[in-house]
Amino acid sequence: MRLDYDVLVIGAGPGGSTAARYAAEGGARTLLIEKRTEIGTPVRCGEGVLKTWLDEIGLRPSKEFVAHEVGGARVIAPDGSVFVVNAPRAGNEIGYVLERDLFDRHLAKLAARAGAAIRVHCAATALIQENGRVVGARCNHLGEDLEVHARVVIGADGFESQVGRWAGLETQLRARDIEACLQYTLVGIDGDPRYSDFYLGSCAPGGYAWVFWKGPGIANVGLGVNLSRVKDKAEARTYLDRFIASRPELAKGRVLEEMAGAVSVSLPLERTVAAGFLLVGDAARLIDPLTGGGILQAMVSGKYAGQVAAQAMRAEDASEKFLLGYERLWRARFEEGLVRNYLVKERLRNLDDETISKFIRALGDCNPGQLTIPAVLEALRAKHPELLSEFGVSF
Repeated sequence: MRLDYDVLVIGAGPGGSTAARYAAEGGARTLLIEKRTEIGTPVRCGEGVLKTWLDEIGLRPSKEFVAHEVGGARVIAPDGSVFVVNAPRAGNEIGYVLERDLFDRHLAKLAARAGAAIRVHCAATALIQENGRVVGARCNHLGEDLEVHARVVIGADGFESQVGRWAGLETQLRARDIEACLQYTLVGIDGDPRYSDFYLGSCAPGGYAWVFWKGPGIANVGLGVNLSRVKDKAEARTYLDRFIASRPELAKGRVLEEMAGAVSVSLPLERTVAAGFLLVGDAARLIDPLTGGGILQAMVSGKYAGQVAAQAMRAEDASEKFLLGYERLWRARFEEGLVRNYLVKERLRNLDDETISKFIRALGDCNPGQLTIPAVLEALRAKHPELLSEFGVSF
């Protein structure tokens, strides 16, 4: 069977659904495919997001997908020192804790309402290329082989992006740029649901542990460990069980759900565009290397990709040169911050507990007005310049 569309989007996560929505709103005949039988499952995410960016992609918070609202975050050092961050100063991992499966399905509904067709249990098996240009994908839908031809194909299939490799884009990762993650949803626990908590140090080598509250007595409790610091991914469970056991308020909880996976903490890909082809979100490595958060970048890059794909359709020009307009948009919006946070991640990856504790205490002493990397470094330069040398930072 052959199908013809203007835009084909592969992967119905936040980036893919948002790309399909904006492509359809731009007048492109759009098909969104998802290899799983249900959009949004299994959940592979801590489910925390910042409040302030929803407007950027035309979303309003809804009880349909928001489980809990928090007022801030606490960054907790190995020695117990705490740096409290309120919501306006926080990174992109706090504000709301989502029901991620419901959130993903909500985004897919928006794409459908905009006019996109959706097929689940539909896996791309290869790209169709003609004269060096991507012109569609071979797919299998419920056991039936079909060819989907499209002027533009958008890859939104996660950080291990297979379609990116098929398109000839360099997608390999080093162990130091991958974190193995494990999370339990615990019920019957104690704590302060006003805050999302981030624990640094040897409890999660090269990464961090988190407690993201979904309501009184229930929270996502997990951690990520850098693969350069452990022997294999299975060690994530050892570290998480040890972390929980060391905290009586968590240890008494019961496991409701378990989620395991991996996340890239790399630089963005050098190329995210080819003739007739775009990569968005995690597939383009638009994940914050410091926090591992990628929902914001996925949705905004999806918006840009959908808009540019619709423009390409109207201009009848899906050349690499035309589609580079998408890459210019995401680089202007995200690249500087992602590169800066990657350099900080590299500094933090091998720091010992004593140095991390010293850094958190210094932050509390400096109390930077806004929690951005430049603001933090400037505050440290003013009051604790000796710490900057320990981090290998110079002005």
